[in-house]
Amino acid sequence: MAGGAHAGQFRGTVGGMRDDDAALRADIRRLGALLGQTLARQEGQPLLDLVERVRLLVRSDHDQAAELLGGLSDDESTRLGRAFAAYFHLANVTEQAHRARELRRQRLDSGGWLEQTADRIAGRAVPPEQIAAAAARLAVRPVFTAHPTEAARRSILTKLRAVADTLDAEAADAALLGRDAKGDESTDRRLAELVEALWQTDELRIHRPEPTDEARNAVYYLRDLAGGAVGTVLRDLADALGRLGVDAATLNRPLTFGSWIGGDRDGNPFVTPEVTTQVLLLQHEYGIQAAEATVEGLVRELSISAQLRPPSGGLNASLAADLAALPEVGERQRRINGAEPYRLKLRCVAAKLANTRRRLAADSPHEPGRDYLGVVGLLSDLELVRDSLTACHGELNAAGPVTDAIRTVAACGLGLATLDVREHADAHHQVLALRYAELGEVEDYATLSRERRVALLAAELAGRRPLWGSDLTLPPEPARTVAVFETIAAAQRRFGPEVIESYIVSMTRGVDDVLAAAVLAREAGLLDVPGGRASIGIVPLLESAAELDAGGELLDELLALPAYRTIVAARGDVQEVMLGYSDSNKEAGIAASQWRIHKAQRALRDTAARHGVTLRLFHGRGGTIGRGGGPTHEAILAQPHGTLDGAIKVTEQGEVISDKYTLPTLARENLELTVAAAVEATVLHTEPTVAPQQLARYEAAMDVVGDAAFAAYQELVARPDLADYFWACTPTSLLGALNIGSRPARRPDADAGLAGLRAIPWVFGWTQSRQIVPGWFGVGAGLEAARGAGLGETLTQMHRRWRFFRTFLSNVEMTLAKTDLAIARRYVDALAPPELHGVFALVRAEHDRTVAQVLAVTGQTTLLEGQPGLRRTLTVRDSYLEPLHHLQVALLRRHRAGQRGEALERALLTTVNGIAAGLRNTG
Repeated sequence: MAGGAHAGQFRGTVGGMRDDDAALRADIRRLGALLGQTLARQEGQPLLDLVERVRLLVRSDHDQAAELLGGLSDDESTRLGRAFAAYFHLANVTEQAHRARELRRQRLDSGGWLEQTADRIAGRAVPPEQIAAAAARLAVRPVFTAHPTEAARRSILTKLRAVADTLDAEAADAALLGRDAKGDESTDRRLAELVEALWQTDELRIHRPEPTDEARNAVYYLRDLAGGAVGTVLRDLADALGRLGVDAATLNRPLTFGSWIGGDRDGNPFVTPEVTTQVLLLQHEYGIQAAEATVEGLVRELSISAQLRPPSGGLNASLAADLAALPEVGERQRRINGAEPYRLKLRCVAAKLANTRRRLAADSPHEPGRDYLGVVGLLSDLELVRDSLTACHGELNAAGPVTDAIRTVAACGLGLATLDVREHADAHHQVLALRYAELGEVEDYATLSRERRVALLAAELAGRRPLWGSDLTLPPEPARTVAVFETIAAAQRRFGPEVIESYIVSMTRGVDDVLAAAVLAREAGLLDVPGGRASIGIVPLLESAAELDAGGELLDELLALPAYRTIVAARGDVQEVMLGYSDSNKEAGIAASQWRIHKAQRALRDTAARHGVTLRLFHGRGGTIGRGGGPTHEAILAQPHGTLDGAIKVTEQGEVISDKYTLPTLARENLELTVAAAVEATVLHTEPTVAPQQLARYEAAMDVVGDAAFAAYQELVARPDLADYFWACTPTSLLGALNIGSRPARRPDADAGLAGLRAIPWVFGWTQSRQIVPGWFGVGAGLEAARGAGLGETLTQMHRRWRFFRTFLSNVEMTLAKTDLAIARRYVDALAPPELHGVFALVRAEHDRTVAQVLAVTGQTTLLEGQPGLRRTLTVRDSYLEPLHHLQVALLRRHRAGQRGEALERALLTTVNGIAAGLRNTG
């Protein structure tokens, strides 16, 4: 972060890398120097001097540092916070760029994830027909969520991407010349320009983003994926399967994308039916652009002359029909490409795409032969081109660029992602209560037992009588709930059947919650039980500990209902169930939550199998460990055997999206590892990896851990002073002003306590104050209880042999390493009254116990002993995070003392951004 005389402060330690990581250290030092020069040039040498003074002072004299920071003006505080935040942004993207470079080298040395997975499958001698059957079921869907926790604006991320691209281009030039990338004048100048632009870009959002703004952020990544990583990963998948004797033509849509943005209504009053339509139009605008770019690429490739290689009769007939229906394909194109039938056919495809865009914008009817309704027609045209090439001696182009295009279009469709719609269970019951009261058929729907509701709604679902007609009148909010279903039906007619496939019911507590949504879907024409038709699937979301425990029973009761079973049959005998990681963690603590989710998956798996239904699990994981985050590959393979049978959906949230998908190499890597894990789990993880008797012992031990951890966690959250403590010593009250996402931080009608606080701000507050309670609290008590029950050796074996437990403990260990109670103590001492300090004493005691117990199980002497690089990086980052924490405490103290104003709030929010960047987590 320093230039001139201060540059030496960063040598040898920046990034925490070893000497053999000299290139990374040099690039971070180089960008730090450019940042220092920018600060001196833009703000003056005193700011640079202040940066260094604070950084050194917080390591030697905390009290003096606090006094210094407390005396800074709001503007000085903002500039200081921005300086440290900018350093973290630059360090992060440099680490990403070097990680991408290392991944490319590793791929050359040992192959990619899919290649390694194929080797493991081959080593198990799995019959090709079994692999082919598993591959045919493959359906991986990352889902970009509607409530991002990304603190950095896209303007910042775009500039950081440019920094990475510049470093990569320099490295590539150096590799061509056979020398190390040491930097040259032109590269330094470009980097300096970017650092200057970064400093002059406001990292804070002035206004809260609207859902359409969030959709544009998602489209930013999805378009990049459609233009690069998707095709590459699917080609790698085909190659890996080919090595195993499986024809990739048997694949359906092994990779697709989903989104909640514009569809997640639960607690977000800004997601209206109109917004849902606007988001779908936006996605299709950019999705059609991506498809047009793919088709244009084929036009350049396929210059095959009919004079040399005549096409198939099928292609000729299709082309004649297209030309008759599409006067938009002008005379010049017909003349120039007249002897190039593949190009001319693709010109017709491009005309249909343009007509589709115009039709969607005007909301006019679909015209078969002139535009596309969904992706099926486009795929049919491209497959015709491929088949003709294959039959007419163009096998290499058919199997190469044309098949790549088909795979990409199948994955991304015309809208880039399939939209999920979500609503709280109570919203559906509110509508039905009003209608049944109006009909006079039910005395008081709201007071009916769940059993009576199930009987009522199941009978309603099985019939065809309309519950209401065109004269229906409802209050505004229930009317919007009804309008959502009508919007889904209209969207499927306008965009195609795959545009919205799932309707998710939040806070599903009983079968009646699912049936209520199904009845409303029936009213909109989305379901027809007597006719055996279902245009959408209804998805229960199990979020609380009790619902996870009862998940198998709920699914059993649901599938036993003939009317509902008909709906599932109409959906291909597939039932999707979503598992909520965030809320269950907030309610029960990480150990009990993770164990309940693991057991729920087994119960759901067994129940679905009994009913002859394929289970598709949707994992609602957040970015942080406390919200179900962690390495995706390990998380997938740590699931119970048989729960992943080809199909899986996983949420991608907030800073996880930018971390995974900003750089093309990392995007490819993360998509590939997710697909590879799904392949491996589907093909190889069909039986327990641990002997049944041994697994029974492990599960019994985990019951002890989970129960004791839950009790310890409940002791914390049941404290009457916890809410006061949480609000006092964390900056959570600022979250609304940070303008991170469109959804409010609190649930509607929530009180000032913690019950109505969403999981994201819950984790956010603990993370910013470095207590990170949701990521580890209770684990120590659980492990200690198991050890006290004589299960110490069993815990060691579990860590060595049981992937679920090893992955769980690894995630907890990483969170413990990021926790810093010395820093947390500053928040508590400065901001919380003495009568609340007992909460911190409880947190500290459980932290010490958890560290000791984790080390005892893993056999380590220090946390992250097996990951020295990560440990060093976290240690060094702390030296730059400490000033931001101290500054945040000083500003919070000023704010709590009654000082107000835009400048103070801006300074505070700058520290929030900087800490999030330094920890690479918001919430």
